[in-house]
Amino acid sequence: MNIPEKMKAAVLFDYNDLRVVEKPVPKPGKDEVLIRVKACAICGTDPKIIAHGWENCPPMGEYILGHEYAGEIAELGEGVTKFKVGDRVAIEPHKGCGHCVNCLRGYYTTCLNYGKLEEGHRHYGFTVNGGYAEYAVCHINCCHRFSEKLSYEDATMLTTAGTALYGIQRAGGIGPGETVAVIGPGPIGLMAVQLARVLGAGKVILVGTRDSRLAIGREVGADVLVNSRNEDAVEAVKRLTDGVMADMVVETSGSAAGGAQALELCKKSGRVALVGIYSEPVTVNLNKVVQWNMQIAGGKAEGEDVLDRLVPLMESGQIKTGPLLTHAFSLDDINEGVRTYKERIGNAIKVVIRP
Repeated sequence: MNIPEKMKAAVLFDYNDLRVVEKPVPKPGKDEVLIRVKACAICGTDPKIIAHGWENCPPMGEYILGHEYAGEIAELGEGVTKFKVGDRVAIEPHKGCGHCVNCLRGYYTTCLNYGKLEEGHRHYGFTVNGGYAEYAVCHINCCHRFSEKLSYEDATMLTTAGTALYGIQRAGGIGPGETVAVIGPGPIGLMAVQLARVLGAGKVILVGTRDSRLAIGREVGADVLVNSRNEDAVEAVKRLTDGVMADMVVETSGSAAGGAQALELCKKSGRVALVGIYSEPVTVNLNKVVQWNMQIAGGKAEGEDVLDRLVPLMESGQIKTGPLLTHAFSLDDINEGVRTYKERIGNAIKVVIRP
């Protein structure tokens, strides 16, 4: 593949100062590949990083964000045999050090050497450069091959689906016929709805505050929609389950109200998956957790290599991305893309940048 010396990249020069400039094309090292980026989706953390930065991030003027990206392999680094030039791959952002206790147990998204490049840790788009560029370097542990059945835009959604699936797994999974309540009809919540259906849930209840998002939830598999601005979600779930409540609750909103509500929607000996990112304290009834024998788990990103298991589900159409992919912008227009995402212009759900 013909690789240029220079590329366009969206670089963070200071807080709220994201510019598209020319940068050298990076070189892959041992066990790394160079990826020609075709699409990179905007995640909810990206606008926050643009505004406030990130711990252990690259220096301002060098920092390239973007961690939900897909593209084709343009060059192989030393020792790479698993992939070949031209392979279509989607990226997961977390690469653990590989030798701490957590990594050895498979918990690489909570690597104990976070941010320590000398130990081998990488968090693409956070502590090292990511995919808002024409080319990006990535370790082979974070590359997941997919076929032409998926577009590059589709493939950017793998990490979103992976976050939902990992959270569900951490909380004990979903059994056939169970009732599942999903709080928050954002990208992760809409993926959780579809995963609940794929995993055999008998009834999927989606709780949110925006009718437009809830309607998409219906399109991708929710049985019942509850707008918590118009009705009490706890009373609605109680009515729908004859007072038993949900076997599994997946909380994706990241709001204090959603975090507290998750416990109230869960049945005795039920399970709660927390996959939202909370920017404020959440008050919960811990006595209820004990007395009702609940199981609660946090799900950090897309661990346990769930992405490879999600690829065939997307390729077969069992998990749909189309209703969620609402907008696309060129790299030159990335700031307009970020604004569209933040302000939900045109009912934006997932906004993709195409380098």
